[in-house]
Amino acid sequence: MRVVAIETSIVAMPFDMGGPQPLFAGQPWDRMEILLVKVETEDGLVGWGEAFGHAAIPATRAAIDCIIAPLVVGRDAGDLQALRREVLHGIHLLGRNGAFVYGFSGIEIALWDILGKRAGLPLYRLLGGAKPAPLPAYASLLSYGGDLALVARNTAAARAAGYRHIKLHELTRAAVHAAQQAAPDARIMLDVNCAWNPVQARAMAASLADDGLLWLEEPVWPPEDAHGLASLRQHGIPLSAGENVAGLYGFRALIEAGAIDVAQPSVTKIGGIGEMIRVIHLCQAHGIEVALHSPYFGPGFLATLHIAAALVEAPMIEVLWLEMEANPFDPWVRPRDGHLAVPDAPGLGCDPDPAMLARYAKGPPTRTGPGLRQ
Repeated sequence: MRVVAIETSIVAMPFDMGGPQPLFAGQPWDRMEILLVKVETEDGLVGWGEAFGHAAIPATRAAIDCIIAPLVVGRDAGDLQALRREVLHGIHLLGRNGAFVYGFSGIEIALWDILGKRAGLPLYRLLGGAKPAPLPAYASLLSYGGDLALVARNTAAARAAGYRHIKLHELTRAAVHAAQQAAPDARIMLDVNCAWNPVQARAMAASLADDGLLWLEEPVWPPEDAHGLASLRQHGIPLSAGENVAGLYGFRALIEAGAIDVAQPSVTKIGGIGEMIRVIHLCQAHGIEVALHSPYFGPGFLATLHIAAALVEAPMIEVLWLEMEANPFDPWVRPRDGHLAVPDAPGLGCDPDPAMLARYAKGPPTRTGPGLRQ
């Protein structure tokens, strides 16, 4: 069946992150926004996807509405391999990472949702998995700007909520110690979002070497400096990266440089589910652990649950530590006792609540195809 229409829309939910809400890419961050992609086929099936995301949403949405959706409408909804090859090749001069690949990711996730619905199978079954038990999650704390009291308070709260693994977005060893003191039986990870050049990163890695971090995430700027990242391996801390990597060959470059112990592909950024499968298989062939990047709360998060359940050994799901007022994909996006259930219905297993979509809509949807349906 062919794709007859693609719609983009934004929902924006108020949230509490346990501290002052920061700027994100220079903009106030007081709503958790999801860029939704709705794909319809000629036989009436509807699939939902999510494209990255956050402050990049205006650019990603424009890429979908203006360029990518017109390339997909009219195409066979089940021919995912040909779509991936032809659409990404057709737009490659516009960038092999960033808004155009993010946009395709959202459409591709929606097409997998349709594929599962047409087959009557949840995505994890399409990927070869059996019905999973709830998956363990880790709490990914947002940045508190070095406020050690907030680091300690939120680490303790996350541990009390059932998380045994907690990730900080801070820049100091003192923050690591504050978290460890607040939750002595939890494992701590540190994500610094590419804060340091290789010389600074090596010095920080040396100072953190005996602190028992589960991993040190993206310590080097720029993130494509695979050899600079690899130079930190001498300090013995497991290194993780991958959310900013451009597809399979970006991960191959990291692996060939000996730069990572933990790979972190992101389904809403890397090109969708098909590219995630390729990356996971590559990493497994080289003995690299996979911990999927998933700081979102819509279809991309649901896709991450299914992929992890089917393909990742000893999966652990990243969950941003914040409390949303509500979410159209409840209850599947909310952990209980540090674990997440995987939806069992066909496709992604959860269509959004229409009332929630209307309540939290940020502007009207944009439609490529026959006239806008309200």
